[in-house]
Amino acid sequence: MWCDRCGEAVTGGAPHPACAAARDLEPPRFCPRCRRRMKVQVLPQGWSAACVEHGVLTS
Repeated sequence: MWCDRCGEAVTGGAPHPACAAARDLEPPRFCPRCRRRMKVQVLPQGWSAACVEHGVLTS
């Protein structure tokens, strides 16, 4: 499993403390399943992040 903010490995299933805090304010940048950089679009209503392999995540 990979961190969706920094792309580094997540150990023990717990996100990195700094990344967990930042995720409250910004969308994910990396796919948590394959570590690929995602295409992110921020909208007034929320955000969407698309991985070419695993599809779209939305808020």
